[in-house]
Amino acid sequence: MASPQCCANPPTLNPAGGEGKVVDSFGGIKAYVAGAAESKAAVVLVSDVFGFEAPNLRKIADKVASSGYFVVVPDFLDGDPLVPESTEKPFQMWIKEHGPDKAFEEAKPIIAALKEKGVSSIGAVGYCWGAKVVVELAKAHEIQAAVMCHPSFVTVDDMKEVKCPIAILGAEIDRMSPPEVVKQFEQVLSSKSGIGHFVKIFPGVEHGWTVRYKNDDAAAVKSAEEALADMIDWFNKNLK
Repeated sequence: MASPQCCANPPTLNPAGGEGKVVDSFGGIKAYVAGAAESKAAVVLVSDVFGFEAPNLRKIADKVASSGYFVVVPDFLDGDPLVPESTEKPFQMWIKEHGPDKAFEEAKPIIAALKEKGVSSIGAVGYCWGAKVVVELAKAHEIQAAVMCHPSFVTVDDMKEVKCPIAILGAEIDRMSPPEVVKQFEQVLSSKSGIGHFVKIFPGVEHGWTVRYKNDDAAAVKSAEEALADMIDWFNKNLK
């Protein structure tokens, strides 16, 4: 179900991190929000298994917000991010309580709340575990643009049902979505007329690299920044 890569390089969580603020309820879910509240374009960031308090994730949220978007990072894990070394709740037990299908259902009221406040175009980006949530939103046409970073649990069959423009940023070294699987995703998307797509496999990086990089690793930071630029570019093309 999950490889050790899925849980490698856990971040040091910081509930007070970021330039935005934490609200107790956005569409019924605790969330970190950033950016101009009056923006007509919004982006929902769906975390990996380590949740919405990860400093790099909030840094990404702030950068997306500075590009003109209202950004919401929901706490889909209900304050219970994965603790990789936990003996009380190992991954197989944790994932039963935190399936991406549950987060997909919880995302719908968030999207409704964004529309209620006047947002007319909504994108979503998912990391690892969160990519499965985002592909479900793309299949249900709940969003206008999707980005998946080093996806986990996403299948070729999921790609067949995607109904909005989608970008896939994959890693060269990834047991969850190896390059050959990402290429299969691309083949399916290429055969779907009318669905825009962008697929890129980043050389020399591992699963999780866009959000679980170490700030003192210059090469890792450079790759993560390139992925962030590609993501913002995709949203600018499809949401504005």
